[in-house]
Amino acid sequence: MATRKNNMVKTPLQQAIKVALCSTGLLLGSSISLVAIAADSAQHSARQLFTVPAGDLGKNITEVAAQNHIALSFNPALTQGLKNPAIHGEFTPLELIDRLLSGSNLLMVANKDGTYSLLDQQDYTLPGVAVSADKVAESKLTAYSGGQIEAGGRLGTFGEQNSANVPFSVISYTDKTIENQQAESIAEVLDNDASVQSGYGYGNYSETFMVRGFALDSDAISYNGLYGILPRQVVSTNAIESVQLLKGSSAFLNGVTPGGSGIGGAINLQPKRADADLNKITLDTTAEGQTGINLDVARRFGSEKQWGVRSNVLYRDGDSAVDNESREETAISIGADYRSDTLRVSTDIGYQNLKIDSGRSVVHNSSYFDVSAPDAATNYSPSWANSRLKTLYGMVNADYDLNDDWTLHTGLGLNKNKEYGDYSSPTLSNADGDATVTRLSVPYESNTFASTLGLVGHVNTGDVTHRINLAYSGFVNKSYSAYTYGSASDNTTNIYNPNDTDYPTASSLADGNMDNPNIRSKTNARGVSLADTLGFLDDTLLITAGLRRQNITVNNYDYDGIESSYYDDAATSPIYGIVYKPIENVSLYANHVEALQQGDQVTDTSAANYGSVLAPYVSKQNEIGVKYENGTLGAELALFEITKPEAYTLNGDYGLHGEQRNRGVEVSLYGEPMTGVRLHTSATVLDPELRNAEDSDNNGNDAAGVAKYRLVVGGEYDLPFFAGATLGGKVIRSGPQYLDAANTTELDSWTRIDLSARYQTQLSEHEVTWRLNVTNLMNKGYWESASSSGYLTQGSPREIKLSVSSTF
Repeated sequence: MATRKNNMVKTPLQQAIKVALCSTGLLLGSSISLVAIAADSAQHSARQLFTVPAGDLGKNITEVAAQNHIALSFNPALTQGLKNPAIHGEFTPLELIDRLLSGSNLLMVANKDGTYSLLDQQDYTLPGVAVSADKVAESKLTAYSGGQIEAGGRLGTFGEQNSANVPFSVISYTDKTIENQQAESIAEVLDNDASVQSGYGYGNYSETFMVRGFALDSDAISYNGLYGILPRQVVSTNAIESVQLLKGSSAFLNGVTPGGSGIGGAINLQPKRADADLNKITLDTTAEGQTGINLDVARRFGSEKQWGVRSNVLYRDGDSAVDNESREETAISIGADYRSDTLRVSTDIGYQNLKIDSGRSVVHNSSYFDVSAPDAATNYSPSWANSRLKTLYGMVNADYDLNDDWTLHTGLGLNKNKEYGDYSSPTLSNADGDATVTRLSVPYESNTFASTLGLVGHVNTGDVTHRINLAYSGFVNKSYSAYTYGSASDNTTNIYNPNDTDYPTASSLADGNMDNPNIRSKTNARGVSLADTLGFLDDTLLITAGLRRQNITVNNYDYDGIESSYYDDAATSPIYGIVYKPIENVSLYANHVEALQQGDQVTDTSAANYGSVLAPYVSKQNEIGVKYENGTLGAELALFEITKPEAYTLNGDYGLHGEQRNRGVEVSLYGEPMTGVRLHTSATVLDPELRNAEDSDNNGNDAAGVAKYRLVVGGEYDLPFFAGATLGGKVIRSGPQYLDAANTTELDSWTRIDLSARYQTQLSEHEVTWRLNVTNLMNKGYWESASSSGYLTQGSPREIKLSVSSTF
């Protein structure tokens, strides 16, 4: 393979300036943080490395409180005869005490004078209000032992919900998972779940997902419940508190997504909050020489710590594990919040700038040749392929308790995306890997305004409880673009033995203003929903029923900014759900969801209606399942069926000519079944059938791009003979999938092995954590995913990451 030149190589002066800037920022941040620490005596807010032996619960809690200056008092009779398991890990002292109390039915509560008391949950009361243990459990998500997984997440208009209380399958991966696995993208986090497979977009570098066999685009990821706020193609993880995955249709809960994807699931990201004072610096590097620095600072202040600020700054630059590919990333976020007894307000502002040079994109296999994947690190994209992705975003959220039973929520968000890319995906000419290389240069801009307003309340009618949700959600998105297309007769390569091709300067096709692109589309999606969750038999039986009225208005424009098409459509769709808890920690559930989705944009250039957007369509889901959750171990079994109208080109018309019905089974197991052993294991089996096709030849075939099964076996183990050391990893097995609806080309199954190691210690009274992660240990080349349009995404090559984090 010919050596390529990186047209973005930095001079020594530029490198020196960059190092100086990073060092200066680090020194300033350290100085400011150290001064703040000296002024703050709240030692119990700092995270430390703890080892507590198994033994008498009362004795060990008393010792932890005394050593960390926590004023804790309790009746010794409460802990008489109670034991705690051995615990080792990274906690604040308060978190450690909560961990020691896990499973004891005891609760530590804060008093107004700054002291703490230990009470039985059944006796816990607030002034004038009796609170049962069930209510306490419902007030926050269940964080499983080890702190890497939470059972639950934000369910749109339903707000933050524990999975045990809702008729849906939802799981959250915390920032501890992100840190320990050194996950730099959302796709790397969701590799932990078998219901999700990842890939790239059509010729660019945007992350796309298949959840339960249906596409979810990166611009359909919500941020604290708001759509269209995050960066459009790739989202940095440095400011994310949790990645929350809802499996199954979610349009009732969240409204229509930008672009209309998300039939099989939804992804919501929660921003980090200043829950405790924090000063953390992380340095990372890879075997290829990519280096990064991340500074994470949090403060709470005020007479009652009611104000909080958390800032994250990330800079990372260097070569990726793919040959000749390099990335440079800058991400800055600031989150501020105010908390009082009745009002909670938060504001988040972020900036992300990602540069990709000589980026390996997808392979276009529109003729459906049966080709195996090249070597894992092979880069078949030309050196001039690049993308520049800038995003500025912000949002404000507020919750106000009108009284003890009713809460009003509102949220507003803004986003401005600006992108430019010279994109190139080799198009295969034969099964030997020969391919042609073209260029598509696209400036793209978008502006989004999203809003939500909701009212949640509790009402009792006799022995029946009601949780009522009335909500509005919507967004307005405007996109602007243009393009030039270049090709040359001698621009040929081979994906197995690529050569660097010349930049095609001649534009055979072009449209729009490349310097100031005109508007291309405007989408206005808005919906109002009303739902009531009725509780019977002391809330062991929960029945949810609701309606959503969804309206979608789309204006399309040609490249001169002149309106070319318009539609305005609406529909009313129902939701039904039931949760039954026959015994403690077990929930049986079922749901039926119908939802209106925005129609697909026609991207097939051979279609007569190329460039237009189809009318909205209705998808349907039926699901039943069982969950077990006890705070230490979680398990779930789900059976589901989702139907979605299928769009493709038939006789020159791209339209709805059939449907895709996905039937599947999901099994998952997570938590800490025994001290020091943590699991995150899941499996999915899918039958993605095409039905009622006007092109009858495809009836009964499998839908393209859907793996027939996926298995993820992951976990980690704290070494008992080496305090502070942890070994872990995961094995991903993905079944075969078809490249085309005719099922003529099938991609092979593949297996990937990832390994990890972590060591926590203290140096000069500062907590230090070393992390090592190896992705794709065997450096296996494989096609990770496919799409019905004939695009193939290759799996990432072996990547070795090393980082060190320190709190100070």
